Amino acid sequence: MSMALDDDAAERLRDCVERGGVAVFPSDTVYGVCCDPDNEEAARRLYALKGRPAARACAVMFFSLEDALQRLDDLHESERDVLHALLPGPVTLLLSNRSHRFAPACRVDPGTLGLRVPALSGGLEPLSAVGIPVLQSSANLSGEPDARRLEDVPAQLREGADLVLDGGELPGTPSTVVDLRELDEDGHWYVLREGAMPREEVERAIGALART
Repeated sequence: MSMALDDDAAERLRDCVERGGVAVFPSDTVYGVCCDPDNEEAARRLYALKGRPAARACAVMFFSLEDALQRLDDLHESERDVLHALLPGPVTLLLSNRSHRFAPACRVDPGTLGLRVPALSGGLEPLSAVGIPVLQSSANLSGEPDARRLEDVPAQLREGADLVLDGGELPGTPSTVVDLRELDEDGHWYVLREGAMPREEVERAIGALART
């Protein structure tokens, strides 16, 4: 069952992240855990809470597509077109990180950026006003199942976080991962993990761009 977030949820999440904290929050797919994508100390704390290998990258989530496009001002036209076609939505897009932004999220591969812009509707809509990007990963222990409900989030994550937001029961399927790193060079793209957005839907959306 979905649960509406408080009107101040976005402000509380933004304040937590800007102060260097770690937060558990609901998304359009599963529960996530997040922190400041430019704060290495906060990232290390998040990784420790999850038991996530230090070299493994996390995605950077923007809570609106407009914010993402404004911040990622070195995207090429072909990449921007795909972002408009697929986002907001339950996908993680791997992009060429030409400016080497968000090093704490990218870890050992500074040339790649994982981008998320969730589709926030219904009870999750208040989060669309967060206004800042976050380093985010699923709110589980590394390698364990994703959390559909807040009670599915491991206790050590809930207790170790500075803020916990309850969005009720979520769809429960993680995002589809689409690799766009070769898109601008030769038009190639790849679905690396099929998740909440079916492969066929990705193919239709990107294929429609080629026909325009």
